[in-house]
Amino acid sequence: MKKIVLLGVLFSFYTAVIAQPQQKFSAYLFTYFTGNKSGEAIRFALSNDGYHFRALNNNHPVLNSAYISVTGGVRDPHIMRAADGKTFYMVATDMNTEKYGWGPDYSMVLLKSTDLVHWSSKSIDITKTYEKFARVNRVWAPQTIYDPETQKYMIYWSMRFGNEADKIYYAYANKDFTGLEAEPKQLFFKPDGGACIDGDIVYKDKKYYLFFKTEGSGAGIKIAVSDKLTSGYVLRDKYVQQTKDPVEGAGTFKLNNGTGYILMYDMYTQGKYQFTRTTDLENFKLIDDEVSMNFHPRHGTVMPITAKEAAALTAKWETAEDVMLSAVNKQIKTINIVVDSANYKVHLPVKPGTDLKSFDPQFTLFPGVTISPSKPQDFTKGPVKYSVTITGKKVQVFEVTAQELHNTAIAGYYADPEILYAEKTGKFYIYPTSDGFDGWSGTYFKAFSSDDMVNWKDEGKILDLPKDVSWAKKNAWAPCIIEKKVGGEYKYFYYFAAAQKIGVAVANDPTGPFTDSGKPLLAQLPEGVKGGQQIDADVFSDPQTGKNYLYWGNGYMAVAELNDDMVSLKQGTTKILTPYSHYNEGTYVFYRKGTYYFMWSENDTRSPDYSVHYGTAKSPYGPIEIPENNIVITKDAAKGIYGTGHNSVIQIPGTDEWYIVYHRFNYPKGITMGDAAGYNREVCIDKMEFDDKGMIKQVTPTHEGIQPVHVKK
Repeated sequence: MKKIVLLGVLFSFYTAVIAQPQQKFSAYLFTYFTGNKSGEAIRFALSNDGYHFRALNNNHPVLNSAYISVTGGVRDPHIMRAADGKTFYMVATDMNTEKYGWGPDYSMVLLKSTDLVHWSSKSIDITKTYEKFARVNRVWAPQTIYDPETQKYMIYWSMRFGNEADKIYYAYANKDFTGLEAEPKQLFFKPDGGACIDGDIVYKDKKYYLFFKTEGSGAGIKIAVSDKLTSGYVLRDKYVQQTKDPVEGAGTFKLNNGTGYILMYDMYTQGKYQFTRTTDLENFKLIDDEVSMNFHPRHGTVMPITAKEAAALTAKWETAEDVMLSAVNKQIKTINIVVDSANYKVHLPVKPGTDLKSFDPQFTLFPGVTISPSKPQDFTKGPVKYSVTITGKKVQVFEVTAQELHNTAIAGYYADPEILYAEKTGKFYIYPTSDGFDGWSGTYFKAFSSDDMVNWKDEGKILDLPKDVSWAKKNAWAPCIIEKKVGGEYKYFYYFAAAQKIGVAVANDPTGPFTDSGKPLLAQLPEGVKGGQQIDADVFSDPQTGKNYLYWGNGYMAVAELNDDMVSLKQGTTKILTPYSHYNEGTYVFYRKGTYYFMWSENDTRSPDYSVHYGTAKSPYGPIEIPENNIVITKDAAKGIYGTGHNSVIQIPGTDEWYIVYHRFNYPKGITMGDAAGYNREVCIDKMEFDDKGMIKQVTPTHEGIQPVHVKK
């Protein structure tokens, strides 16, 4: 048996926390992994209320997978408190997808601790331990529960023989939690014989509730109920997840305040978690709007803990920098907080209109952590000094500044922004890709409105693929929109990419509701094009002729004329306009003083060098002429601004005043994220100007953004 010391610096002040069975729980410990490859390791996060979690150890592993597993990776960690109140058990899948792909997987890892910091471990190979299970090729997602009748700890997990259905088995752990007492037995018998994985058992009102995923026959969570722990489970044949997307990894925990339970699960195709609340383990309410995390977990579990236990964890893994990043005041653009650890400085970007004369950042404080001052401060007079104290560690003092910055323009992760000024309402609107999902896996579109292009209101979802679109359910990307008068009434035609096809939806108002046409407008490559995707639509109305055009393409630039109905293309009008080999995607076309301007993005959106370029033409069909310097906007490494691309532009009505709306990598973390920077992007706005020859002057990207813009009416 191996003795493992968790990663991080050991502190001589540390005293083990001895829990008592009747303790008062006041915090929560979330154990999780983050993904394939380097993400297959155990991580910890804390919460004071069960709704707002922050990663410990800067979201780095707290256990070295190489020391505790046979494969060098672990997934699906489950943590529980023993019946004595002072011992902790954790189990996990012994699995390394980087080395071995998706199996076969033969083992599970058993871990034990008395302080949540130091753990002993043992990996159990089921196929070598029990001859009967020698043909098993999956040993997945173990969990542990105390059986009061036997006074033992039952481990349950899913296994698969060959290509048969996965089934949930169980066995009791031995006394020192280093192995199993006897050969596994099947725990749950699904009536249709179908596969089931990711079991999670909750005991409530003398009944055992087994949550599981219906692997292979739908990808959702159902519940089976029994009066006994090891037998008699009766299926409730309905899904309990509050989404149409595939989910797995149910994790249920009881709230410390007695108001019910949280059921969370992994929306693995969307790269995010979803949280629901229930009081009866039968009816579940979606509460995503009440939950926040500064990390992206995969299949994990939550355990209530005491203040002393939380303090031990913060003493071990929380840093003063973590505290300074934990500000939750809604006026702060929290994903843009900058911490300069070397010089002990912090910069808080705040939203327009924030009162900085009396401002409280509202830092999140876990047990064992204090901060001073604790009351609102005047940030208009310069930096404010904050002292951070973490039990057992040296007090650190930070100089904190707060400043109103207009970039990012809309708070949160969004990309591919389309901007519109609507004559009907006299307002500006931004229509972006909803970002922050692993692998660009978002499934809905939102709209934001503004009177001045600085203060933006979230108008909510305007088109939800799972709910509103029949022909595609994934990859909601890069929309564009146009306002037209039809029969004296305003209509809004919204073109969008979904599942690498382009569709169109129509509404009577800029914020919808939008109704999809029922089929894709473009579903295949244009004739003669060998590669690329049908994405990144741009709609353009030629002021010279009144004709309307749709541009699109990734790896190529195509154009076709729209019919008068705006939801179909004129046959025989498609033309390929790809300006040169550097072209990638994101075409945007506008007209100014007799010239048609074609803009596009070069390089990959995951590249720091993603940037906007342009050419000009004398007609909507080209040919496109390339200026000697055709860069519109590109990175500014000195400012930490990278990946500036996929833009639209807006001309302020009645003026020759122009602005470019674009996305960039998240600032300041994006440049450290590798490929993930390409789907953790944010929207910015800067002024765009022309020289006396009509050439676009290269735009310098800024954090300051623009000042309020008002349209004369």
